[in-house]
Amino acid sequence: LPYANPDAPKGGRIIFGEAGGFDSLNPYILKGSAPWGLGLHTVESLMARSIDEPFTLYGLLAESVETDESRSWVEFTLRPEARFSDGSPVTVEDVMWSYETLGTLGHPRYRNVWGKVARMERTGERSVRFTFNAEDRELALLMGMRPILKKAQWEGKDFAESSLEVPTGSGPYVVADFEPGRFITFRRNPDYWGANLGFNRGLNNFDEIRYDYFGDGDVTFQAFTAGETSSFRESSASKWA
Repeated sequence: LPYANPDAPKGGRIIFGEAGGFDSLNPYILKGSAPWGLGLHTVESLMARSIDEPFTLYGLLAESVETDESRSWVEFTLRPEARFSDGSPVTVEDVMWSYETLGTLGHPRYRNVWGKVARMERTGERSVRFTFNAEDRELALLMGMRPILKKAQWEGKDFAESSLEVPTGSGPYVVADFEPGRFITFRRNPDYWGANLGFNRGLNNFDEIRYDYFGDGDVTFQAFTAGETSSFRESSASKWA
């Protein structure tokens, strides 16, 4: 990516400060409050965005994507080397289960797009096709951005219920430690399957990423000025001035 340095050194840690807390480790349902960085660092989608382009996606878990001129369907083919953090392969079954589960039991933000899917079908050992029931040229893109979770982890469990079970993802980091409402720490996975993808070169450089939670925004700022966190995001222009 144009904003990534492929020769960037690896190592170190960064600590972010967040106001509030969390009582769940499932960011994909309506119940509970999950830490913001969980999905960002540990779970991947079929395609991934470049943040210097308006709406352009590149293959991540998917090695290729096909669609027709009218974008009435889209088909993804998984990379054979894609793996979850426990070493198991990411399969078409995982993809199909993730899409259906999120579309029916997940947060309402996933349900609108799922309602526009007329049919989901496996078309090969590593490929899956989605056919749409509505004319919307963005659907082929949106379908590439859903989180892919491990089906076997959730068998016999109620996905819609809030819990502190760590979701198994395929991303570059794993959850190393956490205390509900206080902190969560992510450690870079040395066996991350996608470390050498062109899309990932120069990214995911910290060995450890930690989010500390504080009572409110003022306390979060004081923690930054005291050197307890590495950075502070100021969203108010008047406060910045």
